[in-house]
Amino acid sequence: MTFLKSLRAGLVGLAIAGLLALCLSFSVSHTSYAQTAAPAPAAPAAAAPATEAAAPPPACANDPDPKKAVTEKCTPNSGDTAWMLTSVALVLMMTIPGLGLFYGGMVRKKNVGDTVMTSFAITCLVTILWVICTYSLAFRAGSPYLGGLDRAFLQGIVSDTAKGIGNPNPLAVTIPETVYICFQLTFAIITPALIAGAFAERMKFSAMLWFIALWAICVYSPVAHWVWGPDGFLAAGNSDAKIKVLDFAGGTVVHINSGVAGLMCALVLGKRHDTGPAHNMVLTFIGAGLLWVGWFGFNAGSAVTAGMQAGMAMAVTQFATATAGFVWMLIEWIHRGKPTVVGICTGAVAGLVAITPASGFVGPIGSLAIGAAAGIVCYWGVTGLKHMFGYDDALDAFGVHGVGGIVGALLTGVFAVEAYGGTAGLLEGNAAQLLNQVYGVLIVIVYDAIVCLVLLKIIDAVIGLRVTKEVEQEGLDLALHGEAVQ
Repeated sequence: MTFLKSLRAGLVGLAIAGLLALCLSFSVSHTSYAQTAAPAPAAPAAAAPATEAAAPPPACANDPDPKKAVTEKCTPNSGDTAWMLTSVALVLMMTIPGLGLFYGGMVRKKNVGDTVMTSFAITCLVTILWVICTYSLAFRAGSPYLGGLDRAFLQGIVSDTAKGIGNPNPLAVTIPETVYICFQLTFAIITPALIAGAFAERMKFSAMLWFIALWAICVYSPVAHWVWGPDGFLAAGNSDAKIKVLDFAGGTVVHINSGVAGLMCALVLGKRHDTGPAHNMVLTFIGAGLLWVGWFGFNAGSAVTAGMQAGMAMAVTQFATATAGFVWMLIEWIHRGKPTVVGICTGAVAGLVAITPASGFVGPIGSLAIGAAAGIVCYWGVTGLKHMFGYDDALDAFGVHGVGGIVGALLTGVFAVEAYGGTAGLLEGNAAQLLNQVYGVLIVIVYDAIVCLVLLKIIDAVIGLRVTKEVEQEGLDLALHGEAVQ
């Protein structure tokens, strides 16, 4: 044990030292736009006629023809920016406190502190990594498989407040890049936080931090780039992509990705030594409500404009969520004799998950069908599939997010409406899109599962993954954090 503790301390020290060295190197070598020395002032020119005024900077604008797009030294759209600032706050609220409370209510009282702290710590850790490299790896041009490092440490951002101009990310032309960075950061935060539902009540806090950090770099960043990056090989917006996957707000990138990672954690860690019922359904109810409200920023915000697509995304999100929650309640009532608070809340989250990839592409009828399918299939995933294979997915990260993400991704290829999202689905005669969705789902599942297995085995060999049986029985709150809910 002494050796392992020393090794762990040494690894942490090495990581911190490396981070400091990187920060120092970038701070010395990098000169940001804002810090660039201004050229020596020229001799004053003759006064211009009073009638002549300097032309205002052009408005940032996208266009199918790249030559007509305005993406440099331009002024962002204030309406789009206001909506996206709101969306950032809504989506961050989904993790802290939404997901923390949702998960916290479903664990036993002796582990609720560890559960909510996991969400909070992941928020901090992923934010730091986002600044260092993961934003650049995910959302900047590079290769079809990984972005470049031109935004490492967020260098090179143009944000001239005096002139009101900036250089937006080409993926979100009408808003400042800083706003787009923060919006996508909230997705990068909640995705690994969702994984925690699978390994709740038995994973070491230190092992969790190592796994989440490595997973964010090795899995989330590449997959986000594949599906959403400007040159990703699965990106629907990349004209050179052979497989164009429709994923409006994260069916593959967020939910299948986190669900599969959660399943691998559950399989490698093994079952808990003892289990029990949810300790506080009211916390779960509050968390589910915050998730539902925040999800409007998640889905409608993914339009990155305050326009018609955002409006439709918001509408279908509401319809699918309500349908899934109600269907889950009815199935549980028939199956178990009583409808439960935890059940209807879980069903609503399943609907939110399933509509996520489809929200910018389907209409109201499609959303009702997707919501109903999510309520039915995810209920089976939680009550049937898990028991069939015997894994301990503690809070059903895979049963809800993995299964729900797969349902939503596939049905997007069925119900997509060309008038709403620019791409037709199976029902409008485009069977090829359904095949694209299948390929995208399979690629993400296989890659995620393999990398997660490798990461978990390495961490287990170095510092161990699980707490001891005694710590698990005592409760993680007291044993790992020295505090407990009274």
